Amino acid sequence: MGAEGARISEDAVLGGRLVLRQPRKGHRIGHDAILLAAACAPGPGDRLVDLGAGVGAAGLAVARRVNELAVTLVEIDADLTELARDNAAANDLSARVRAICLDVGARPTAFAAAGLPPGSTDHVLMNPPFNAAAHPSPDRGRRLAHAAAHGTLVQWVGVAARLLCPAGTLTLIWRADGLDAVLAALAKSFGAATILPIHPKPDAPAIRVIVRAVKASRAPLALLPGLILADAAGKPTAAAEAVLREGALLPLSPNAGC
Repeated sequence: MGAEGARISEDAVLGGRLVLRQPRKGHRIGHDAILLAAACAPGPGDRLVDLGAGVGAAGLAVARRVNELAVTLVEIDADLTELARDNAAANDLSARVRAICLDVGARPTAFAAAGLPPGSTDHVLMNPPFNAAAHPSPDRGRRLAHAAAHGTLVQWVGVAARLLCPAGTLTLIWRADGLDAVLAALAKSFGAATILPIHPKPDAPAIRVIVRAVKASRAPLALLPGLILADAAGKPTAAAEAVLREGALLPLSPNAGC
């Protein structure tokens, strides 16, 4: 194994539909990215921005599923941004997917300079850092991916609201015990929130929620039946396998285009 092989692995997701290069150490692709992608249903010709994209798993998974979708992957870490570009190329998606190295907290002028002015996209995906920053990981990659400063969620939702066109949709994944914070962050600019709880096994509390919301909508909130990842014996459920391996969509309402 060469120096790069010792540092970078190549892993198949979605039953081999997508092959992704990622660091062997630090933040690694998990179920969250694939579940997030499965909750977003853009149409051909739509524009999608994946904030905090890492090596591009969620945005590339949607691009693989939806022809003619234009995707921008936004990632603060330069090394992960380069891997995201490599992954787009390796999966023959470079014509429709680009990766830019940019802090989600950057000024609007920086986003505009990168081709993302206000109102320029139909859909935003995001998996923001959601762990308390009191005990951050010593690994920089895991720290950037997981440790959130106070106000991170509100900041990211505000950026999504700025980037989205009228009636554009935001889809995010978050800790289930932080759902109140998600709804509070969405209240100013979004409505029609649809919530899908994710349970690790039957009778266990949800560990994640996927939330889809529509910019400037006044429609009421909808709470869906939860997705159970594994049965009592620890075997993946058929519903989870359909999403994680076969590329099935999660049962959130279809996204509205602009």
